[in-house]
Amino acid sequence: MSDRRHHPGPSMEFVEVLASRIRRNFFNETFRRHAAWGLVVLSLVGSLVKEQWPLPDSYLNNKKNVLNVYFVKVSWGWTFLCLLPFIALTSYVATRSLSAVFRRLGALLVGTMIWFTCTKFFMAIENATGTCYNSSVVLEIRPEYTDKRLCITNGGFWDGFDISGHSFLLPYCTLMILEEVVAAHFVRFEKSWQRHLINILTLSLAFLVLVWIFMFFCTAIYFHDFSQKLLGTSSGILGWYVTYKQWYLTPYSPGLPLRSTTKEGKRGYSK
Repeated sequence: MSDRRHHPGPSMEFVEVLASRIRRNFFNETFRRHAAWGLVVLSLVGSLVKEQWPLPDSYLNNKKNVLNVYFVKVSWGWTFLCLLPFIALTSYVATRSLSAVFRRLGALLVGTMIWFTCTKFFMAIENATGTCYNSSVVLEIRPEYTDKRLCITNGGFWDGFDISGHSFLLPYCTLMILEEVVAAHFVRFEKSWQRHLINILTLSLAFLVLVWIFMFFCTAIYFHDFSQKLLGTSSGILGWYVTYKQWYLTPYSPGLPLRSTTKEGKRGYSK
C-alpha cells in the first residue's frame, strides 16, 4: 500500500516523462527567444501563399471547424484557464508568499485588459470604415444601416477594414505561455501532487501552443488581407514585448516568472 502512495502508476510515469521532454525540447530558452520572429515568418509565408498560390476551400477554412469553434474563438479563455493554476502553483512553491502569487497572477489581469482593449478597438475600426451592402455578392449599398451589428441583424453584409483578431490573439497567447512556462524549469516541486499537476498543466499548455500556432498559420493562408494580418500580428507581438520585455522588468508590475538571470540582468520574483 505504501508503494502505491509514494510511487506513481504507469500512466503518471508516462505523463511525467512526456512533460519533461516537452519542457526540455519545446518549452526551452531557444524556442522562447525566437518564437516572435518565427510567428512573423509564418504570417508572411502564409500571406504569400494566399496571394500567389491560393488554396482550394477545405475543412480548415470553414469557420465552423472544431478547432475554430471550440478553441480559437475562446483562445484567451483557454489560455487563462490553464495559466492561472500554473502561475499560482509555481509562484507559491517558489516563494511561499500569497502576495507574490497575487502579484504574478496580475499578468493574467493585464492580459485580459490587452485582449479586451485590442478586440474592442479592432471592432471600432471595422465599424467606422465599413459600409452595409445587400450581400457579399450583390454590392448594393444599404445607407440606412451605419452600424455593423444592425446591418448583419437585418440580413446585410458589412464590409470594413477588419484587422485580424486571430492574428492578434493567437501570437499573444502563444508568447505569453512561453514566457510563463519558464518557471517550471527552476521551481522544485517536493510534493507528488504538485509534480503531477504541473506535468498535466505542461501538457495542456503545450497542446494549446500547438493549436494556436497551427490556427495562426491557417488564418494567414486562408483569411484577411495582408495589411489586416500584419496589423493584427504586430499588435499581438507588441502587447507581449511591452509587458514581458519592458514593463515586467520594473518593480511596479506583475514581474517576471522565476527564471535564470536574463540578458537584462533581472530575475523573476524579486524581493
